[in-house]
Formats: sequence, C-alpha cells, structure tokens
Amino acid sequence: MTSAVIQEHAVADAGRGLYAVTTGPDGALWFTFAHSGQIGRMIPGEEPTTYQLDPAGQPTIIVTGPDGALWFTESRAHRIGRITTAGTATTYPVPSRDGGPYGIATGPDGALWFTEMNADRVGRITPDGEATDFPLPVTGAYPSAITAGPDGGMWFTMNQANAIGRIDTNGAITTHPLPTDAAAPVGITAGPDDAIWFVEIAAGQIGRITVDGTIDEFPLPDRAGRPHAIASDDNGKLWFTEWAGNRVGSITTDGKIEVHDLPTPRSEPHGITLGPDGALWTALENGTLARLTITGR
Repeated sequence: MTSAVIQEHAVADAGRGLYAVTTGPDGALWFTFAHSGQIGRMIPGEEPTTYQLDPAGQPTIIVTGPDGALWFTESRAHRIGRITTAGTATTYPVPSRDGGPYGIATGPDGALWFTEMNADRVGRITPDGEATDFPLPVTGAYPSAITAGPDGGMWFTMNQANAIGRIDTNGAITTHPLPTDAAAPVGITAGPDDAIWFVEIAAGQIGRITVDGTIDEFPLPDRAGRPHAIASDDNGKLWFTEWAGNRVGSITTDGKIEVHDLPTPRSEPHGITLGPDGALWTALENGTLARLTITGR
C-alpha cells in the first residue's frame, strides 16, 4: 500500500473554471480556464502566467502538438486553438458549424485529431490549420476525449453512445460497445501495456480495451466518484481523477486500484498529467493545481 503527498498550488480563483492540464515542451505545466477563456502556464516552483483568449470561447482540453506549440479546443467558440510557448495564440474554426470540439490529441501522422461533441464527428487539423472531419456511424454519440493508440489509430470515447471508437488516419471508423449500460465514458489514454484505458463517469469504473476490441472493466471503491480524466505515469500505472469523490486514484495494468483523498473538500478535480518534475498534477476546479507524489510500496 502506498501513501500520497499532495501539495496544492493556487493559480486562480474558483470562478475561472480551471479544467485541463498538460506538460508542455518547455518544461512548464499548461492549463485551461473554461469559464474565463484563458490559458495558463506555470513552471513548478514559480508563479503562473495567464494568457487571455476569447472570454466566451470555453477552452477545454490542451495538449502538446507536433510543432512544439500547445493546441487546445474551444468548445463554445467551435474552434481549435494554438498557443506558442511564448504566448502567441491563433485559432481555427472547426469544419462543422456549432461542432463543440472537446478532446484533442496528436496523431501518428503529424496532425492533431479532435472530437466534435455536437456534430458526431472526429476532426483532423494540420499544424498549418487545415481542418477536415469525419462523421461517426451513429448519432447522438457525444464523442469526448481522444488519444493516439499503439496501433497507429486514434481512439476516442463516445459518451452517450456508450462505446469506444477508433479511427484510422484515412478516416475509417470502428466502434466497440461497452459491457456496462449507460457507463458514459469520458477520459481516455494509451496505457503502458499496449492497450487503451478510459474512465466511465456514470458507472464509476475504469475500462481497458485492447487493439482487437476486448474490453475489461474495473469498479472503483466508490462507484459514485465520477471518474473524469486519466493519464499514464512513468512507472506502469494509470492515474485518474474522481470529480465527485474529491480524489485522485491509480490503477495497475492488472487492475489493482488505490485512491487518495484531496486535502480541500469539494475541490472538483478534472484534468491530470505527468508533470515535468515527475510528479502527477491535477487541475482542480477551485482554481488549484494539486501536485501528488507517492511514498511507500
């Protein structure tokens, strides 16, 4: 059994809607403020910097792109954004009007791939801003997070279709229904075991899918914890946030789960990433970045 040391670093007031966090190519943490339309940057141990975008744009997921810049979705403005490590931002409209882009990830083809929640589409944008998209074979799917898989495809959650999808870089789509009804998958990431891992926010479970479509599900100790985001570390574990449970948890590739309570009640953890300092960092909606390190075995 391990124990966690959790340190909280306030970066904004709660009203800004701190949402997602990632590690940039510059050794800094980059994060989004969904309510205030801002992007933040912080080197661990230093003061944060904030860059103002469209106040109503609702920046959500942010990742490092193939060009050394940070890329993010603006769900309410229906745009894909790019910000350099110096803070210069550019935005591009998504192909589908009112598409509601949410998830975004770098693909194996040197482009960024994203989901369009409102349009039931998966999109692709090149580093120079040329965007295309591909319709899903179902409607009302609400595609959410997306990640590059170990097989050269992009894997994504279909929140309302209760399925995991896969899209080839040529646009061919395959879907895999989940065993648990109404599980509502959200976060997804490639694991250290050549499988893809995801969270089921409505079912309180962690899921694993192999590249051939075999699915396993692992119930959390608190099925009402509302797991939201998931990321890999450097030690063979997956880490996830429990939005309603006010916890951060880990799962091994053989399904062993441990959870750690956050110090501040009702802090509402969302995004999570392996930081530039080797610790796990999670974005709390109360305006805090929480740093988590593990002791013991």
